[in-house]
Amino acid sequence: MIKVEKLLVNYKTLEEFKKFKEYGIQELSMLEDLQANIIENDSDSPFYGIYYGDKLVARMSLYRVDKKFDQYFDPKQDYLELWKLEVLPEYQGKGYGKALVQFAKSFQLPIKTNPRIKSADFWTKMDFKQVKYDMERDKGENPYVWFPDGVSEVKTG
Repeated sequence: MIKVEKLLVNYKTLEEFKKFKEYGIQELSMLEDLQANIIENDSDSPFYGIYYGDKLVARMSLYRVDKKFDQYFDPKQDYLELWKLEVLPEYQGKGYGKALVQFAKSFQLPIKTNPRIKSADFWTKMDFKQVKYDMERDKGENPYVWFPDGVSEVKTG
């Protein structure tokens, strides 16, 4: 069984994140986020991950966005922003990315993400829908969204 854990904001986690960067996935590196959030072990962390043994093999950051900042949903509502989902190369295709997304869905809030290039198939399989392009709102993003059953729809312009 795959278990998603809230990652502690500490230097051990920072060391685990460095392993991801060494695999060449720098555009998804959370090092800067973690360094900005290091206070103490019990601080509220937006980072979640999956360990295989004692090795962090998958991670993401998940932020709750207040409806007053909502530019995507109609009517405006709180939602989750899923960032920087990443699975180490040798662990891909084993369900770790899916487990992280399922964990995010368990909060029963709409989710917005900006997928990496060539990952659209993954997000489509996870029941995410691409937001219609809107230059003013998207600011160069390529957002995909997911809705819990019975929740609203995305703005179209």
